[in-house]
Amino acid sequence: MQPERTRLAWRRTTLSAAVAAVLAVKAALHGGASAPGIVAGALCCGLWLGLLRVAHRRIRALATTPRPPALAARQATAAVVYAVALAVCATVLVI
Repeated sequence: MQPERTRLAWRRTTLSAAVAAVLAVKAALHGGASAPGIVAGALCCGLWLGLLRVAHRRIRALATTPRPPALAARQATAAVVYAVALAVCATVLVI
């Protein structure tokens, strides 16, 4: 039961990150496209793809075995860095 809840949590995280990335791109393009806005929007999309990659690997690991291995420190660090960087990037674009 726990692996399924964890898989669902990863899916919710990627969904909320996708919403943040879409809103950031929308904010970047609001009022006309500018070079810094396009770069920041592309950065948000890249960060979202990185988080999606980490989450997909973890979801796959949780689905393949009845007792999945613990999350590696490297993957956990990558997920945190992607999520925080995406939040900062999106906040800068919205403000």
